[in-house]
Amino acid sequence: MATSVRAGRDGSPPPAAPLSSPGPRGRRAAPGGRRSTLYRWDLKATPYVFVAPFFLTFAAFGLFPLIYTGWLSLHRVELGGDASWKGLENYSDLATSEFFWNALLNTFTIGVISTVPQLLMALGLAHLLNYKLRARGFFRVAILAPYATSIAAATLVFAQLFNTDYGMINGLLGWFGFDPVNWESSKWPAQIAISVIVTWRWTGYNALIYLAAMQAVPQDLYEAASLDGASRWRQFLSVTIPSIRPTILFTIIVSTIGATQLFGEPMLYGGSVGISGGSGNQFQTLSLLMYEKGWVTGALGQASAIAWVMLLLLLLIGGVQALVSRHHRKKLGS
Repeated sequence: MATSVRAGRDGSPPPAAPLSSPGPRGRRAAPGGRRSTLYRWDLKATPYVFVAPFFLTFAAFGLFPLIYTGWLSLHRVELGGDASWKGLENYSDLATSEFFWNALLNTFTIGVISTVPQLLMALGLAHLLNYKLRARGFFRVAILAPYATSIAAATLVFAQLFNTDYGMINGLLGWFGFDPVNWESSKWPAQIAISVIVTWRWTGYNALIYLAAMQAVPQDLYEAASLDGASRWRQFLSVTIPSIRPTILFTIIVSTIGATQLFGEPMLYGGSVGISGGSGNQFQTLSLLMYEKGWVTGALGQASAIAWVMLLLLLLIGGVQALVSRHHRKKLGS
């Protein structure tokens, strides 16, 4: 039944109906209650809980080994022995060691003769794959096959190809009237052979990175260049290269870091003398020298010092990359 409440005779509003007290389920938590506190903690702490596994893993397997290696580099440490303080003596010994400077020079030369052809070939392959070719998807997958190949398998195959006595490379050189080349004992032929292995394995990987960057270049730029009469070669030089310059810089830095840490290819290529970088240390890199010092001669302090020198080199490379990138951004901004 509907009821109506009329105002009093004096015009005053009717009295309000009394509010029923809420039951236990209808109660609301006070703004400063326990639920709101838990809610605020949940908003603040949940993101850190999600990222905590990464930082814990990094601290256990990245930060702690880095700090411990720095501590070892300041001590005289032998395998199975106690550590004694040496200060910076391990670093001063490296500065006067001809083996260290030889390994540093070998790392630089192998890095140059493997990185430069590798990136140039990758840039050319990416430019070809950027066109509408038949079976383009197959070629894109095929150039990545060397990267998926095991380092050990690839190095052993190339070691047979570059064999001095029965290798296919010397056989091909003999057909053209050249004398056999000692690809293992000679310095430059051995470094060239190792660089060929590195170039073969990483060219396709860098080509796909360049291809992804080229596909992000707006087609309007190519159409405008074509209307201006620019050939495909001129479009490649004036449109493609400037547009993917940050990607090229990225691959240069990554390839340089990889060359600094080169270990598997020279060790497996040298066979029984691979750890020492050949019979005359002709292709011993910094990584091989560090391994030899630490696990062959047992001088963990010197090996740790080499590791920190490599870290400083990588930081220097990263600093150069940052300066070049900053200069490029300023140039574009101006």
